[in-house]
Amino acid sequence: MDAKTLCLGVLVMGDASGYEIRKMFEEGPFAHFQDVGYGSIYPALAKLSDEGLIAVTETPDEGHPDKKVYAVTPAGRAVFRKSLARAPMTDKIRSDTAFLMFFAEYLDPDHLRTVYDDYLTFYRERIRVMQELDPEGVSEGRLFVRGLGLAFYQAVVTYMTDNRERFLNAAPGNADAAE
Repeated sequence: MDAKTLCLGVLVMGDASGYEIRKMFEEGPFAHFQDVGYGSIYPALAKLSDEGLIAVTETPDEGHPDKKVYAVTPAGRAVFRKSLARAPMTDKIRSDTAFLMFFAEYLDPDHLRTVYDDYLTFYRERIRVMQELDPEGVSEGRLFVRGLGLAFYQAVVTYMTDNRERFLNAAPGNADAAE
């Protein structure tokens, strides 16, 4: 999804500032399956505003520049619905950790063990957070995606737990000796 569509998605849920939109992708309901940075959010919001798809209200913010709160317009809601009718792009999992593990033979064994264990801890923590979320009043679509995320995290933890020793003992750090 492009940044404009992602921003509209947040705004159909309720009015929000750029900061609040970003938080939805950092620790909110989109954190486990989408990402968009400030460098994309604010240009997208400017374009959406120029196109009349969102309205902007500025409120004084003591000691700071005025706070801009964005709200989706009826035209923006229609464009959002239309964007959801398109076929989605193929999923792609991006992971710096998976990239490091791909080249495990080049890593110091202690560093590899730390990276592996930190990654496993991260996914265990995500499971804990997801299991603590209250399902009360949450739509079926959101519950489904929450369950999908939880299933993904559980599968990662199971796979990593089952394969930890085999992977970590597969002679990491020997690539330079072979060259």
